[in-house]
Amino acid sequence: MSGRRYLTSHKALFGPSRSSSSIIRNKKEAPSNLRMATNDIRQSWAFAAGVMGNVVSFMVYLAPLPTFYRVYKKKSTEGFQSIPYVVALFSAMLWLYYGMLKTDGYLLITSNSVGCAIEAAYITVYMVYATRSAKIFTVRLLLLMNVGAFGLIFLTTFMIVHGTKRLLILGWIGSAFSVCVFAAPLSIIRLVIKTKSVEFMPINLSFFLTISALIWFAYGFLIADYFVALPNVLGLLFGVTQMIMYIVYRGTNTRILDEKLPEQVIDIRLSTLESPEVHPIDIEMAHGESNESPNDNKTAHGESNESHV
Repeated sequence: MSGRRYLTSHKALFGPSRSSSSIIRNKKEAPSNLRMATNDIRQSWAFAAGVMGNVVSFMVYLAPLPTFYRVYKKKSTEGFQSIPYVVALFSAMLWLYYGMLKTDGYLLITSNSVGCAIEAAYITVYMVYATRSAKIFTVRLLLLMNVGAFGLIFLTTFMIVHGTKRLLILGWIGSAFSVCVFAAPLSIIRLVIKTKSVEFMPINLSFFLTISALIWFAYGFLIADYFVALPNVLGLLFGVTQMIMYIVYRGTNTRILDEKLPEQVIDIRLSTLESPEVHPIDIEMAHGESNESPNDNKTAHGESNESHV
């Protein structure tokens, strides 16, 4: 009776005693609760990075808008090519398909849906005002990349491959293509080193591409999607390299037009955000004018000498 009375008074004062099993269970639940809190914070940061990535990508997509307004005003494409816009459309289509296959890829879907619409609009304007040969080339490129290559990828991954392998294969294809796209500025870097001039480097576009690569790398890292994160490491490195080269060479005015670009030298500032300009310069015509000027001077001097005689 005294022992039972003691237990009753102990429960009344201190509440029911906790068993050792409940203590052990709570100790096991503590790390899981910490992991859940960490995952919540990680997802919040990933969402913020994805939203910022959408905003910056939208600005990058709109970068060539002044150029196409100029094309509309002049009713001419002035010699520049459609390759960058067809390639950008293909990349947006590829990552849009990848985002649709992911369970949490809605931020990829929004970004690349806008990209597909804007790039399609650019190509439409280009097709309206381009020359007949440029239109034929653009149509062939669209059929090759955006219909043929993308259709093959879609049919292969959707009908033959199933489950997680589908996302894995598409991720590798998208990463490989992104690496090729990010490697494109190597030609501009080589030209800047050779000419020691940043005239051909659109610094505004390079800056926003660098910021975009940094944000999308953070997004891919936070959601543990390395198909999104790893290609943007290369884009970030190339972007930082271009920024450093701009700082090094921005004070020089050296310009060498002997760099043999395909068919003609084109002012690559067509994609800048402020005042893009597209000026095709025929190499042979430029050299012809430079070669004719000494002869004209000689003729002029000869005429003046004859007049004195």
